[in-house]
Amino acid sequence: MGLRYLRLIWLLGALAVFAALGTARFAYDRALQAQFAELNDRGSSTLTLAAASLSGLLSRFERLPGLLAEQPALRALLRYPDDPAHVDAANRHLRETAERTGASVIYLMDHTGMTLAASNYDQTRSFVGGDFSFRPYFKEAMAGGLGRFYAMGTTSNKRGYYFGAPVNIGRERLGVVVIKIDLDQIERAWAYDDLRIIVTDTEGIVFLSYRSDWLFHTFGALDPARLARTRETRRYADAEIGEISHSRDTVPGGHAVLRILAPDGGQDEFMALSTYMPRAGWTMQVLLPTDSAYRQALTLVSTGALALGLLGLAAFSLWQHRRRLSERLAVQQAAAAELEARVAQRTSELEQANIALQDEVAERRMAEDRLRQTQAELVQAGKLAALGQMSAALSHEFNQPLAAARNYAENAAAYLDRNRTDDARDTIGQVLGMIDRMTRISRHLRNFARKPNEQLRPVSLADAVSGARDVLAWRLDKAGVALDLDLGQPAPVVTGGLVRLQQVLVNLLSNAIDVVEGTENRHLHLRATRAGDMVEITLRDHGPGVPDALQGRIFDPFFSTKEVGKGLGLGLSITYNIVRDFGGRLSVANHPQGGAVFTLVLPAAVLPELDAAE
Repeated sequence: MGLRYLRLIWLLGALAVFAALGTARFAYDRALQAQFAELNDRGSSTLTLAAASLSGLLSRFERLPGLLAEQPALRALLRYPDDPAHVDAANRHLRETAERTGASVIYLMDHTGMTLAASNYDQTRSFVGGDFSFRPYFKEAMAGGLGRFYAMGTTSNKRGYYFGAPVNIGRERLGVVVIKIDLDQIERAWAYDDLRIIVTDTEGIVFLSYRSDWLFHTFGALDPARLARTRETRRYADAEIGEISHSRDTVPGGHAVLRILAPDGGQDEFMALSTYMPRAGWTMQVLLPTDSAYRQALTLVSTGALALGLLGLAAFSLWQHRRRLSERLAVQQAAAAELEARVAQRTSELEQANIALQDEVAERRMAEDRLRQTQAELVQAGKLAALGQMSAALSHEFNQPLAAARNYAENAAAYLDRNRTDDARDTIGQVLGMIDRMTRISRHLRNFARKPNEQLRPVSLADAVSGARDVLAWRLDKAGVALDLDLGQPAPVVTGGLVRLQQVLVNLLSNAIDVVEGTENRHLHLRATRAGDMVEITLRDHGPGVPDALQGRIFDPFFSTKEVGKGLGLGLSITYNIVRDFGGRLSVANHPQGGAVFTLVLPAAVLPELDAAE
């Protein structure tokens, strides 16, 4: 009997071990499948965001070549390519446009593909004089469409995306305007410790990658036809096209994985997710290392097994002492039941209190959202009201240049009839000057009227002051107010948003004009000085000043010192909140010699320098 009993125990133990191993294997597979599903969800979200950011960058520059093709400076150069004045004007116009838009380089080619002007005309590797007629973007643009192409520059050996647009004068196609975008910044932003992104072109060649050794390589052999197309367009200049050693497989859950073979015999495994970008013809892939998924699954199974072992040990110990502690357990169970009832009651009360607290938090958030929306609507309403007040003055500002432009045009026609081409050209230049003036006024008014949706970035104070001054020019002239500017050389750069900073300056200047209008001294003084990491901007008037009792309330909403019907008392309150959003501060004091002084302090910044090489 003893031997049979021992054999039975061994058999039951073996069955228990096999059952435990099978359960552990099943649990490990399920845990690994869950980890890969989580990894897949994270990769899908990242892939969507990365593709959207890359598509957004390309869309931002897509229409720019077509707009540049209408610029008079470029069209004049195509008609008179040997005129040094036209060459200089086109070069400077392209450089200014590249600096404003953030493009890597912009250049103009004639119908043969020869580059006549470029934004990097004054650099060592200038495109001027280069022949890029072999590029597909030139051929597509000369065919009348929008040229698109991604390649490595043959002049600068830098990667970029090109947009090309034809320049048509009448029915004659004289050349092509090309803009190049530098994508290296996006490539650097995509590199994370546990996340990798690569982009392949239409031929399957990697041209954006977190690993430099993968650039200009393919996953698999590149057939001769696709290799010949790449070399014909010189897409990657003289770079050698290589092959990445790899294999593909699937893991629990049906997820595809990519294994990269290292020269030392090792391998790196990634979950590979991809999406196709039809507009550019690219394929974007997100590679997520799977090491963490295996470690997490093993940790979960080990933790579960340890917890089950501890639970079994506790159960065995409880069973062993149950008979001896039965009476004590009965008493303890009764006490535990009473305690559980109290805990349940207290838990219910806490849940109700938590629900009430959540409702209160939700109501406060809704109130804050409504407050922000109301503030934004009041800002826009105030701006539109100001534009309505400007309508009569703007009519004069536009009618006067229009009348002058008409007279100049009639004079130019008369000069042409008399073969006085030089006088006609000078007169046409006057017309263009009038048009530039109206364009500048219209641009500032459009920027002033739109709703701001800006992130904080470096802003030139000179640009903001110029825009605000153009918006208020009619009021300054009407009230006979002189604005004295001293912004320093060079003017400082602050952190903020251009449109909202112009709104701040317009509000402060408008209040100052109201104060000095009708007084004897109608001078306003706007100064800017650098103070460490901050820029201090002061606006002084020669009015009666702000009483000491009102200085603490002047930035409160709906507080106004003006007569009834001449304001809602929101201008300075909105200005104060905008400045605070910029990380700055706004204050008011009286000048010792009379008048009020508004002091605006903003964080200093530096405008980024742009790389003009291809």
